[in-house]
Amino acid sequence: MSSTPFSTLHVTTASAPDGPRSGRNPLRVEATRPARAAGERALVLGGGGSAGNAWLIGVVAGLCDAGLDVIDADLVIGTSAGSTAAAQLTRASPGRLLADILSVPESGRRSRPAGPDPGRVPVRPAADHLHRTNEIIAAAEGPADMRRRIGAAAIELDAASDGSWQGQWRATVAARLPSQDWPPSRMLITAVDAQTGQPVVFDRHSGVDLADAVAASCASGPAFRIGERSYVDGGYRRSSENADLAAGYGRVLVLSPLGGRTRHPLEWGMQLAVQVGELRAGGSRVETVVPDGRSLDALGDNLMDPSTRPPAARAGYDQGLAQGALLTGFWR
Repeated sequence: MSSTPFSTLHVTTASAPDGPRSGRNPLRVEATRPARAAGERALVLGGGGSAGNAWLIGVVAGLCDAGLDVIDADLVIGTSAGSTAAAQLTRASPGRLLADILSVPESGRRSRPAGPDPGRVPVRPAADHLHRTNEIIAAAEGPADMRRRIGAAAIELDAASDGSWQGQWRATVAARLPSQDWPPSRMLITAVDAQTGQPVVFDRHSGVDLADAVAASCASGPAFRIGERSYVDGGYRRSSENADLAAGYGRVLVLSPLGGRTRHPLEWGMQLAVQVGELRAGGSRVETVVPDGRSLDALGDNLMDPSTRPPAARAGYDQGLAQGALLTGFWR
């Protein structure tokens, strides 16, 4: 697997007036702060493109068949492809979602990206996107500067398009969600405000439709607009996992398709290992699940390739099934 991972979502707290609607401008970005612990267990679903989404579903399905239902967490945090998985897994059974992935006939699988998929919808080739964002990261003075630059570039891409991408991407995301309603349980979906570079967190109290929140979290090309604000991939907040949002929870389980890797300079402290250390220092018990050798082979070098979804899901399932017994004592 490539040593240069795709990045994913970001976080801040948003408040809104009455009810959801993407046509309004309901959000007011506040300073980033972790969610106040309202329970004991938190599940973190990291980003990783179309293949990572399938792997996450496979792992959760395998854990479930091993007798461990991690979706009963008090808090679920989703970033980029992980936000899609969070919205799917909290509203449909892992087994059904896994079966849907595995049911795609061979003739329906493509050997290269051809349109939007669960993690993101690249409007340019993945290699071009990586090259462009790598240059931005290299030129940035720090995380805040990087987020502002990424946001500005995404707004430019949106302005240069014919505008049809917005509706198409939202429709694609909405079609993949088992329900258009936020789950009653606590779920956080991360993004970054493209205009300010501020991290954003959406939840069911934000006045934003679930499909809009997920579409914003997965926006890795043009910025995705909700009302008067524009948003980009939540992975630029701090990491592809954003596990720090689980601060205060007693047990935190992190599923990371990217294995905790980062494209950001290590001195920025944006890697998963730093967040895990902070959580443990704060009293949380933390376990992470990253792709094993077979899963890495299944995920492949292009995480946006739809043909990788069935093998990634199968490998994730086997990994979850094998690790269920090891995690049972920790989770329960």
